[in-house]
Amino acid sequence: MIRRARRPAARLLVLDPQGRLLLFRFTPDDRPPFWVTPGGAVDRGETFEQAARRELREETGLLHDPGPEVAVRHVTFVTLEGIEVDAEERYYAVRVEDTAIDTSGHTNVEQAFMLSHRWWTPEDLLAQEEVWYPVDLIDIWRDLLDRRSAA
Repeated sequence: MIRRARRPAARLLVLDPQGRLLLFRFTPDDRPPFWVTPGGAVDRGETFEQAARRELREETGLLHDPGPEVAVRHVTFVTLEGIEVDAEERYYAVRVEDTAIDTSGHTNVEQAFMLSHRWWTPEDLLAQEEVWYPVDLIDIWRDLLDRRSAA
């Protein structure tokens, strides 16, 4: 049995006024490139909400409250540092007006492997060939868009 480190994480579904979703592209040396939402591990003593606010500021430069929790996922994976983890990921919806992203708060690992970002439509993301996470991202995203149009 593999013992995995526990890794609570806050992830962000950042939507612009058109409903496009912000994703970062990771290009690690040990696996194919992939796209992922902003976010990361909860630091000791932080709540998930505090981590979401911090990660949003560090990874995007945006200063917003994290918004409502919209999904929880339990996944296992190997981090970019090679650590096998069992992650509880809580997803928060953040709606922004400005799509300018400031990456000056990125960590050394992010600076090495997270070199680009893009605002996606669901159709554009489905049409490209690289992997994205979480695997059910399109379902979560479309649910958010449906809620927005119903409001």
